[in-house]
Amino acid sequence: MECGGKKTAAAVHQEIARELDTLLPRIFAEQHRTGELDIEAVELAFRTALHSAGAAGLTELLRQPGPVQTSVSCACGGQARYKDMRLKPILTVLGRAKMLRAYYWCPRCRQGQFPADIARDIEDTEYSPGVRRMLALVGSECSSFDRGRQQMELLADLEVTAKAVERVTEVIGADIARRQQETIQRAIQLELPVAVGEPIQKIYVQMDGTGLPMVAKETEGRSGKGADGRAHTREAKLGCVFTQTTTDDQGRPVRDDGSTTYTGAIETAAEFSRRIYTEAHQRGWGRAQVKVVMGDGADWIWNICEEQFPGAIQIVDLYHARQHLWDLGGKLHPNDVKAKRRWVMAHQHFLDDGKIEKLVAKLRSLSPDNPELAAAVRIEANYFERNTERMRYPKFRKQDLFVGSGVIEAGCKTGWAPASSARACSGPFEELTPSLPSVAVATVASLTTIGSTVAADYLPTTCRAPAPVFCGLLSRPSFPVWMASIGHLILRTSPRPAP
Repeated sequence: MECGGKKTAAAVHQEIARELDTLLPRIFAEQHRTGELDIEAVELAFRTALHSAGAAGLTELLRQPGPVQTSVSCACGGQARYKDMRLKPILTVLGRAKMLRAYYWCPRCRQGQFPADIARDIEDTEYSPGVRRMLALVGSECSSFDRGRQQMELLADLEVTAKAVERVTEVIGADIARRQQETIQRAIQLELPVAVGEPIQKIYVQMDGTGLPMVAKETEGRSGKGADGRAHTREAKLGCVFTQTTTDDQGRPVRDDGSTTYTGAIETAAEFSRRIYTEAHQRGWGRAQVKVVMGDGADWIWNICEEQFPGAIQIVDLYHARQHLWDLGGKLHPNDVKAKRRWVMAHQHFLDDGKIEKLVAKLRSLSPDNPELAAAVRIEANYFERNTERMRYPKFRKQDLFVGSGVIEAGCKTGWAPASSARACSGPFEELTPSLPSVAVATVASLTTIGSTVAADYLPTTCRAPAPVFCGLLSRPSFPVWMASIGHLILRTSPRPAP
């Protein structure tokens, strides 16, 4: 071991010994006084002591400046000259540490620089890469940034401000959005590499949208449906791609394990169409033998399908379609639950059997006296007529295809709604989203409950360490982006049969 390494190791050993020499007598004295051992207090005390020792050791490592050059290149084209060595305090996962690094000054542009800060990914920040990752996770998962601050103190023994949680989360969220847009632009320009691999038997694209409550600054200048005429929500669009190879012992389709990926954003349908196209292309859409697009019947979904996925089989989610009947039954029989059920059961079999023409005829034969009710009947009849070929459910089942869009619904309920996992994707959410970029990181952390394990296959450039693995959490995803974009996720999901 070199001299510098021996000195650092000795300093670490000395710091550990000092911390333990201070801590152990206190633990033994308290145990002798009470006759009990408070395990929680002891384990937290050990954590603090070892963190302190680790921070001291890390400081020793970071105070080794390494070779110092007399000058380095400057962005202006000149040469920045070495001036002196300067200390930089940083907060690491072990606690506070200090780094000694060389400072260079360029006489041409009169700007200084710290090359070591760039190399160690701490330029213009006082937080280490590991701490920034923690801040981004708690910032995207917790109900508030102050709650994230509290989680950092409890789980990591690190004291930070709520503002620090917010700033770091939004910086990483903005970086996720930028990288997503770069990938989408490459896809538009046909510069993405061709997806190669084994043929895919069946590939699905599912899409849905929902209104997300926003703080006032995110809806400023937007009109809405509220009594005050102002918008309090913005529509977020979510899409997923997965594959299917087999069926279960009852002949129901089973999603391939680990095949589900999500992407989403608060953006227009035209912008989202490029996003979901990029995701499907990267997943091997061109290699699939059977291609399916599923949705709830919204026009923007089928417009995207025609534009980006021509020739794909189009399927309206059966359970959304059934809900249209139940909603209409409730309007026809608002005060009689039994009559409502009888009416729905008398018409639902036409839907389940794919006999949409007969269902439409039944609806058009209704002639309620109430103008509003007559309009509601007409709207539903038009809905079923417009989606007739997308509702041939017996035909789809014979092809061993899914007829329900539970995968995207699960993403909406869990990934987009940490406050209420029981809500439908089209329903409102109680919790306000702090801001657009801040929820981006949540993508990396949310949408997790869909499967047993989730791995983010990419983190922003500000987090260069290996991507973390999360198990079954599921919260807001960053947002996946109540911002302009969410990060790309790969969810390793357990195979499950269709309902």
